[in-house]
Amino acid sequence: MNLDSHDQFSSIDVEDMLSHIVGLPDQLQNAWKLGLTMPLAPMSAVKSVVIAGMGGSAIGADLLASFLSDRVTVPVMVQRDYGLPAYVFGKETLVVISSHSGDTEESLSAFEAACRSNCQVLVITTGGKLLSDAQSAHVPAWVFVHAGQPRSALGYTFGLLLALFVRLGLVADMSLEVNQTVALMKEMQTKLDAGVPVKNNPAKRLAGQMVGRHITVYGSGFMAPVARRLKCQINECAKTIASFEFLPEADHNTLAGICFPQEALDREMAVFLQASQDGERNQKRVLETKQIMMLEGINTDLVDARGESRLEQLWTTVLFSDYVAYYLAMAYEVDPTAIDPIWALKEALGK
Repeated sequence: MNLDSHDQFSSIDVEDMLSHIVGLPDQLQNAWKLGLTMPLAPMSAVKSVVIAGMGGSAIGADLLASFLSDRVTVPVMVQRDYGLPAYVFGKETLVVISSHSGDTEESLSAFEAACRSNCQVLVITTGGKLLSDAQSAHVPAWVFVHAGQPRSALGYTFGLLLALFVRLGLVADMSLEVNQTVALMKEMQTKLDAGVPVKNNPAKRLAGQMVGRHITVYGSGFMAPVARRLKCQINECAKTIASFEFLPEADHNTLAGICFPQEALDREMAVFLQASQDGERNQKRVLETKQIMMLEGINTDLVDARGESRLEQLWTTVLFSDYVAYYLAMAYEVDPTAIDPIWALKEALGK
């Protein structure tokens, strides 16, 4: 599809995924405010935090842990699996179970393990069995309302967690930074909107370059989970195979694998995420790695994060990435909401 034919998007985007992307700034702000008012009983001192979730319910935790890595002084771990590691036990550990539907089997398993290990537990969900189990076990639950895919609730899964960390005294109040970030995201949307033509819309232009290629997204420092987010959005929205890599690690292995097979490399694309708030050495690595790949004939592009603060740069890149994945879906003329293979697998596992 011609990406300037935005009047045809609705015939493909039948469940209106675009509205969720457009509403992401407001969702982030609303979640932040909601998290500051949710009931929170007194907790004993927290010396470590484990956030358990899968897919779209876990990526908010990834973003949070990476964003706060230079300010929070307790370990923050994201668990994407059944159960919990053996070292997660006792009241000094807070386990947050994040499950959009409340029916994700890995998250339910982690909830049971957290209760058995006598941890402090908090549930973040829209309902489902997780909410029922939490109520039965007298475990506090933060319930939010969201109709849509878990990946389109990223503002909630990040904003609620950020508010929780502030209320626990793990980080200082961030109201000003959140407000500034939301304002910048809305300003960006004037250039990313579906009605903005390709020649003036950087998200549409990047999506156009991705058509027909295998995409690998590279991110470093606090931008690493944004690389993962873009990869996942490309998978789920555009139904396209994509990968993500973290720098500097990729420079110690992946960089050696850009020679063969040539016919595959001709259809490879490397997208690099760059942020001025990232470490100086990582910024240099991004540019040098991109240059080496480009000279080997791999199509490359650079996404330069907008904003001054880490929070602004994180979220403006997330927003830009969501638009890119959406426009790639439109270019392929596929429904950006449907995830039939995932549902088929869940059905098979449930038998």
